Amino acid sequence: MYVCICTGVTDHQIREAALAGCDSVSELTMRTGCGSNCGSCLDMAAGLLEQARASRELPLPLLRAA
Repeated sequence: MYVCICTGVTDHQIREAALAGCDSVSELTMRTGCGSNCGSCLDMAAGLLEQARASRELPLPLLRAA
């Protein structure tokens, strides 16, 4: 779905940015342009970004040598 109509940014692009290491809404705006015009999408974009960041795969713990 389109999150930012002004710049044509989708929820998929926001998830991709989060997986690529995007950690804040301001960084998301720099990377994608989301929220750079009217800003009405920033709440939804922040929620999606946080959700995507929380679901990032965590690295497996290292096992101690036996």
